[in-house]
Amino acid sequence: MRLSRISRTVLGAVTAVILAVIYLPLAVVFINSFSTSQSLSWPPPGFTLEWWGKAFQSAGALEAVLTSVQVALVATVVSLALGTLISIALQRFEFFGREAVSLLVILPIALPGIITGIALNNFFRTIMGVPLSIWTVVIAHATFCIVTVFNNVIARLRRLGTNFEDASADLGAGLWTTFRLITFPQLRSALFAGGLLAFALSFDEIIVTTFTVGSGVTTLPIFILNNMFRPNQAPIVSVIAVVLVLISIVPIYIAQRVAGAEKTLR
Repeated sequence: MRLSRISRTVLGAVTAVILAVIYLPLAVVFINSFSTSQSLSWPPPGFTLEWWGKAFQSAGALEAVLTSVQVALVATVVSLALGTLISIALQRFEFFGREAVSLLVILPIALPGIITGIALNNFFRTIMGVPLSIWTVVIAHATFCIVTVFNNVIARLRRLGTNFEDASADLGAGLWTTFRLITFPQLRSALFAGGLLAFALSFDEIIVTTFTVGSGVTTLPIFILNNMFRPNQAPIVSVIAVVLVLISIVPIYIAQRVAGAEKTLR
């Protein structure tokens, strides 16, 4: 389809406005991380690297980063295991209520985070009587991180079909042998991409975390929220925000490259 010159101009202008709305605030945060102002006044009165040094020496910030990494890693491992098993069950086996189960698996990623947070908070504290801790955060993150793994794996399974698995079974291989030698090698890139996206999703999650985190446990996004308006802390928060954006971009970029490589090979 060919667009007229006017249509291309309008489309380009709309695209430029949308990109500006998305990325100009990020550019402001990046610039503020070098500002000499302690209250992030705009425009910056000057520029300095002082806040970057203080941010990397902040014990609270470093502990929050470590906590976020731990939560994201465990939630990703849980999501990889459960998301793979669920996708194989739904794609390879016929049973009553399969479509309903598929909907229930995907639903957590579609629900507003505040609804998920309130529901999980009530579940842990009221129904189960479990005190909030880092483990309740891991479980909460896993509920929606599973969806990213599930979507990647089930899409791959649908494209692969069952020919190789059927041939393996005909040759006498059991379920585990077939999975280890046939299914898993074909799913590795999908698992890698799903795992990276799950890690990124967990690492910068704040809404669900706020409702499920225990006292004394601070993830990086919560650390940023708690210190954003404190005196002399705003520039450090800007530095941490820039680092958080960069860390979040890396897994998403790698996942896209892996997906693109898969399409090229086909």
